[in-house]
Amino acid sequence: MLTVGLTGGIGAGKSEVSRLLVRHGAVLIDADRIAREVVAPGTPGLAAVVDAFGADILAADGSLDRPRLGSIVFADPEKLALLNSIVHPLVGARSRELERAAAEDAVVVHDVPLLTENGLAPLYDVVIVVDASPATQLDRLVRLRGMTEEDARARMAAQATREQRREIADIVIDNDVPLDVLTRRVAEVWDDLARRARQAGATPKDAGGAGGADSTA
Repeated sequence: MLTVGLTGGIGAGKSEVSRLLVRHGAVLIDADRIAREVVAPGTPGLAAVVDAFGADILAADGSLDRPRLGSIVFADPEKLALLNSIVHPLVGARSRELERAAAEDAVVVHDVPLLTENGLAPLYDVVIVVDASPATQLDRLVRLRGMTEEDARARMAAQATREQRREIADIVIDNDVPLDVLTRRVAEVWDDLARRARQAGATPKDAGGAGGADSTA
């Protein structure tokens, strides 16, 4: 099994890259999706978030009002850190459970938005960073997601910098390109990942750590 940490700044296009990798045969573990599951109504995760931030972050139906909570935490680094301290361990536990269920020869891609911020690079055999310029990120967030420019800039500022993400990357995928160019690049990356997975064979995960991934592209 080859474990891959996939990350990138908000609006960089990480979801499109993960979709393309799945099309090639990757097993995807989506931290964002899991993060929603662990704070679903009735979960201990949601109870812990309410204890930390108050009942005002609940919608009328008792679910988490994610936009309201986001407006609170993305404007305050301490509150964002508090939220991450609640949700991250729950997401990690569920992610490990899903990874254990994958086939022995699988390429398991963990889609982790805050991989850099939470110092998670050593958990993976390979770290892929989807990279786009801040101008491209801002345009996508405003034009495609309907965010205000102020909200988009706040969310970008709450994340690691572009340079910090690139520092921990084993592979960089440039997404300031047309879709057909991105598709070809992901196919090249997949060939590399499949080769690494074959070479990994039965080598214990902890023997390689986050090593064995020495090509930065």
